[in-house]
Amino acid sequence: MRALLVVNPAATTTSARTRDVLIHALASEMKLEVVTTEYRGHARDLGRQAADSDDIDMVVALGGDGTVNEVVNGLLHRGPDPRVPGLAVVPGGSTNVFARALGLPNDAVEATGALLDALREERERTVGLGLAAGTPGTEDESVPSRWFTFCAGLGFDAGVVGRVEQQRELGRRSTHALYLRQVLRQFLDDPHRRHGTITLERPGVDPVTDLVLSIICNTSPWTFLGNRPVYAAPKASFDTGLDVLALSRMSTPAVARYATQLLTSSPERGPHGKHAVTRHDLADFTLHSKVPLPLQMDGDHLGLRTSVTFTGVRRALRVIV
Repeated sequence: MRALLVVNPAATTTSARTRDVLIHALASEMKLEVVTTEYRGHARDLGRQAADSDDIDMVVALGGDGTVNEVVNGLLHRGPDPRVPGLAVVPGGSTNVFARALGLPNDAVEATGALLDALREERERTVGLGLAAGTPGTEDESVPSRWFTFCAGLGFDAGVVGRVEQQRELGRRSTHALYLRQVLRQFLDDPHRRHGTITLERPGVDPVTDLVLSIICNTSPWTFLGNRPVYAAPKASFDTGLDVLALSRMSTPAVARYATQLLTSSPERGPHGKHAVTRHDLADFTLHSKVPLPLQMDGDHLGLRTSVTFTGVRRALRVIV
């Protein structure tokens, strides 16, 4: 087994000593090349090189969801292909949604042990992914397509992600308390929460208009608060298309109601009510907005968009798990 280990040195939950231990453990079982990322987008470039190489069987991402997302986009830069190296994940971020949704331990050492067991037992699965691109015929049509592993969002939640990134650039640590503070600030400052600007369009179906929030899920749970899973779309799965949760109102009572439903959500029940729009197992759909809104994928803020087309791609990538 020839593997490339992509290490994010800024991963928030692993120390240099822990990473050295993990590297030695992996190197004892495979021919391992280790590269430490040096800039934003470096993991994507390394994934691309691995996909174009005949010498790499597997890429291991040691980092958070952002590192995983970059590696995936590099591996799939030509699209899904059985010859693309498999992906393995060692969680090192603050939340690690993708790894935990795959059933991996949230501890990097334990996850490395699970990975080694999977390799010895030749366990893998092929998961579906989401693909987002600028919509043809709109001002965003030139925006390159991008894969996401577990979620995307246009509007409110992406605004929260952007605020968190700004705080991290100021030196704040990425904590759940930081996210909750930014949720409150985004709610108080969002100029579009009373009058929705988003329209959900699907082929052959009447559009859903005046949405104020839109979350796209490729798996469940949507995220975690500490050890508590949060289910925005409980039926979402790596084996189906994409699920959508959208809200048509964000008044104070509505936010209190749906926030409570999220915090008490379960694999059987997520947010629901007359202002909640849910869709399951979608292959293709488009979100249009009357005004530019922030877009996020896998917890990375990607700027402002007015129209994004989403595709659920089944069996897109092999994952060792």
